[in-house]
Amino acid sequence: MLTFIFQDHYFNLYLWNQYINMFEFDQYLGFILFLSVLTMGFWLLILLLTFIVPYWVGGALLEKINELRNKVKK
Repeated sequence: MLTFIFQDHYFNLYLWNQYINMFEFDQYLGFILFLSVLTMGFWLLILLLTFIVPYWVGGALLEKINELRNKVKK
């Protein structure tokens, strides 16, 4: 009986359609958009934490050191 079910043409078509039609086209585009935004956010966070924030903090420290030096000179 079970072999008859799996040999049924319509059952195989149903399984194939379930496999092929996992996403509709708009769902696929939404998923790709979500992954793109997630990836861009990840790399932006990495850029901020490794380059921009240290540059900002380093510049602020150098400015503060120069202000203290100028105050001591005067």
